[in-house]
Amino acid sequence: MKRPAVTAVLALRAVYGVALIAAPERLARRWLGPSAATGPTQVPLRALGMRELLIHGGALVAIATSDADPKPFLYASIAGDLSDIAATFAARRELPGDAVPATALVAGASAALSAVVARTA
Repeated sequence: MKRPAVTAVLALRAVYGVALIAAPERLARRWLGPSAATGPTQVPLRALGMRELLIHGGALVAIATSDADPKPFLYASIAGDLSDIAATFAARRELPGDAVPATALVAGASAALSAVVARTA
């Protein structure tokens, strides 16, 4: 696989997706508070994990097997990160106090990293 920076970012995000599917409460408690332990909250968390796995894992497969352009996958990733920030902001009154700034920092940094990697891909 060429493009080591792209590959590293995609692989880390795919692993995050698997972790979110496997242990949603552990990864989301700080973000969502005690509700991260409940089944109704874990359903969309696992779906978010699948989004991460499909976008980033799919990109890894595409560039490994056909040298496809990873930019559309990275742009989808950026859109997902920005939607996470927007959704967290919309629910800010019901989330732990540091959820919005923490989400903005983590998802914003992830979106920025994907943008930098896309620019160099």
